Amino acid sequence: MSKLMKIDKSKKFLIVGLGLLGGCYAMALKKKGYYVSAITKNEEDIEFAYQKGIIDKGSTTVEKDIIENADVIVFALYPHTFVEWIKQYGNLIKEGTVITDVTGVKGCVVYEIQSMLKEGVEFIAAHPMAGREVSGVQNSDDKIFKDANYIVVPTENNTFGAIELCKELGEILGFARISVLNPEKHDEMIAFLSQLTHCIAVSLMCANDNPGLVLYTGDSFRDLTRIAKINDEMWSELFLLNREALLTEMEKYRKTFDKLYDCIRNNDREEMRSMMRISTERRGEFNKKEG
Repeated sequence: MSKLMKIDKSKKFLIVGLGLLGGCYAMALKKKGYYVSAITKNEEDIEFAYQKGIIDKGSTTVEKDIIENADVIVFALYPHTFVEWIKQYGNLIKEGTVITDVTGVKGCVVYEIQSMLKEGVEFIAAHPMAGREVSGVQNSDDKIFKDANYIVVPTENNTFGAIELCKELGEILGFARISVLNPEKHDEMIAFLSQLTHCIAVSLMCANDNPGLVLYTGDSFRDLTRIAKINDEMWSELFLLNREALLTEMEKYRKTFDKLYDCIRNNDREEMRSMMRISTERRGEFNKKEG
């Protein structure tokens, strides 16, 4: 796998797990003219994907010919399901295949998967930083990639060719920015940028049970709590798999929140304004990137 493998139109993709992100990958790849097959557990998801024209072939069972026909396999599964799938069916993947994923945590998954694969099959991890507050292939829309970030997550076991292929995949899918982090740095960054923000949104929604809130809310509350409509099965697994990094970020956030609390309690307007200026300046950097 050391040589550079370009993703030309002869390359065939297999999506394992045709949910929201799996569907978005399939949609984006089909629009670019690639052959896309899918394996997923629900027949209705396969039927929907056929009707929408985002897959060429689909199955609810793991068929040897579908796996052997793939040059690139994208795993859009929960972390534990991904590991179990490789344990059970990884021997069916043909030599020369590159596999990648969309998993939200890496350190607890990447090294284990790489150690299980047979010679000639390479796993290069990736994290599409895109999603919606709904799930299922029926809600797939590849436009979510347009302004989003895509992180390639290699280890020392990855070849230059696989890393470059994964970057190229991010470009084909239409991501705005592509970066590279090792699994440890990825999980540390994700603990703050993604997992902590979901923790805050969930905590905020659980902090007040007034049934009239929906009648009085404004855009700020809606924007802040959009991600509180959450897939509890997936996110609870992600939180616990990245527990130490997430707890570290939660502790730092708690100290900063307590600092603001003390500013208000002690009428310390100057320190409060200082925090607000820092907040405004740092948020302004995001506006520059988005522009």
